Amino acid sequence: MSFVLAIDQGTTSSRAMVFRSDISVAATAQAEFPQHFPASGWVEHEPEDIWTSTVTVCREALEKAGLKAKDIAAIGITNQRETTVVWDRATGRAVHRAIVWQDRRTSDICARLKAEGHEPTISARSGLIIDPYFSGTKVAWILDHVPGARERAGRGELMFGTVDCYLLWRLTGGKVHVTDATNASRTLLFNIHTGDWDDELLKILRVPRSMLPEVKDSSAKFGETVPDLFGGPIAISGIAGDQQAATIGQACFTPGMIKSTYGTGCFALLNTGTTPVTSRNKLLTTIAYQLNGKRTYALEGSIFVAGSAVQWLRDGLGIIKQASETGPLADKSDSMQSVYLVPAFVGLGAPHWNPRVRGALFGLTRNTGPAELAHAALESVCYQTFDLWAAMRADWPDATAANIVLRVDGGMTASDWTMQRLADLLDAPVDRPMIQETTALGAAYLAGLNAGVYPEPEKFADNWRLEHRFKPAMSKATRERKLAGWARAVKGVLASDEGE
Repeated sequence: MSFVLAIDQGTTSSRAMVFRSDISVAATAQAEFPQHFPASGWVEHEPEDIWTSTVTVCREALEKAGLKAKDIAAIGITNQRETTVVWDRATGRAVHRAIVWQDRRTSDICARLKAEGHEPTISARSGLIIDPYFSGTKVAWILDHVPGARERAGRGELMFGTVDCYLLWRLTGGKVHVTDATNASRTLLFNIHTGDWDDELLKILRVPRSMLPEVKDSSAKFGETVPDLFGGPIAISGIAGDQQAATIGQACFTPGMIKSTYGTGCFALLNTGTTPVTSRNKLLTTIAYQLNGKRTYALEGSIFVAGSAVQWLRDGLGIIKQASETGPLADKSDSMQSVYLVPAFVGLGAPHWNPRVRGALFGLTRNTGPAELAHAALESVCYQTFDLWAAMRADWPDATAANIVLRVDGGMTASDWTMQRLADLLDAPVDRPMIQETTALGAAYLAGLNAGVYPEPEKFADNWRLEHRFKPAMSKATRERKLAGWARAVKGVLASDEGE
């Protein structure tokens, strides 16, 4: 058996990919599922939609590849992180729709926790900041707002899990309630130093320990699928949150390596090795992966708006019909103009973490048109990445521009214009890999590692192939002028914060 099935359960779609033993792709299937927005700032998924779409794409991928369950050595799961599901231990039915990572409904809970002085404790133990982004306050909200849920949870009748955990439970027919260390590290409930759920954090967030899954390595024996799903049992041997899976798929196994994924938002992870680095610049300290009981840590920076800035050009302004037009349009912009877009459409992520500010355009002239706006939108992603990299260097002295290895993936990396500008502004090379599906590949690798299909990390890293390296070509004077203009623009947006 030399095939591995990767489940990539994302925010807007579920995907399955079959990888061969040489990491080439045998088949892919993908299906979108509905998004629910019951109130302003609220985002929900129906857990049943997540489940049915996942099973459908797995079956379709196996059929496309001409494979049966017996041909698959293992399944790996990667998932949208922080999205929260609470379900009935006896019936398996969710007590509420899944609350998605993007959801902001727990802002009041977060404000109260901060006012009560809990942030230092939570940050020290979990590596995270207090923000609605993470799972812990979402669980608390469900327990407080679903009638009888808190009492039932206290009696041990309810289970909590991130999407990986929920899928694992369903795939195994309700036999396995387990997650991996990367997903656990995104909940606000997990102590990243001890590698266990933290009683003090559970007390602060009022979440019963009985609801929580067991935490295992990212590559481990998690169980096997019930035979009737795919015509026979298949071992499940790998789990990681999507950004950590992309880090693994990019073979960033050496401290100092950084991967940056450009999708709707942008997520950059810097491998810091076996030592967790506490950020002084509002980055997150998280678990990159856990193998053989050994945790490897990362500093993570999250940008809320990357590809969605291009979507705004298309859907909001109507100046492009498809994303691929943006780079050529930006290339036609007036070089004498300095237009800056600070895309704080939903606030600013790292290193600012200010959800209240909103986006702004700076430097407009009478001659500003679609080309300049496209230029500003693409550059905004590069500037935000620079801010993350500058924060990482400040937090981790071992990180220097001289030893940076930036590997990129995600939809926006198809734009040569954007990747070249990224290299120019970082003053560092940017490497785009041959295999762009790094998230699914990471999940497949973790499963295949446990199943004996793929080698140890050092040898797996040898399989990574460069498609194109973008080298910096901008003068120092131009770079410094542009970065100074960006800093002034961000300062202006932050000054517009009117508070709660």
